[in-house]
Amino acid sequence: MRTLIAVVVLAISGGVVGSACAQDHGHDQHPHPVPADTASARYPVDASLQQGMRNIRAAVDGLGHYEAGHAAPADAVRLAGEVEDNVRFVIANCKLPPEADAALHGIILPLMQNAGTLKRDPEKREAIAAMRKSLADYARQFDDPEAMPR
Repeated sequence: MRTLIAVVVLAISGGVVGSACAQDHGHDQHPHPVPADTASARYPVDASLQQGMRNIRAAVDGLGHYEAGHAAPADAVRLAGEVEDNVRFVIANCKLPPEADAALHGIILPLMQNAGTLKRDPEKREAIAAMRKSLADYARQFDDPEAMPR
């Protein structure tokens, strides 16, 4: 999972995620599909992934106060930074089987991209909705009892 840091950085800067993942993880050149029936084929989680995603959900929930006008732009920037920090934590500590790891890439990359967008421009509130979508994707695809599908 640590090599995912390079993948995320490349992807955010315009690199190609699919081939970078295949090279870094020894996967083949074909992307791993998301299970068609996610209700019965959810990926397992480890404690690091569960902790990181719990913290990301808390930060995104906090961004709801900003959306409602109950927090300052500086709060949005701080919470977006917490999302980024927790994605980095997941990357550094999470150990998943290759298919689950590949599915997670499709969730954490948009989290990083949208958190970065919000940090650069707190007026781009659509990034918050996009982060919520990533969290909903995680809940549908991963068997984390703390992340109920929405």
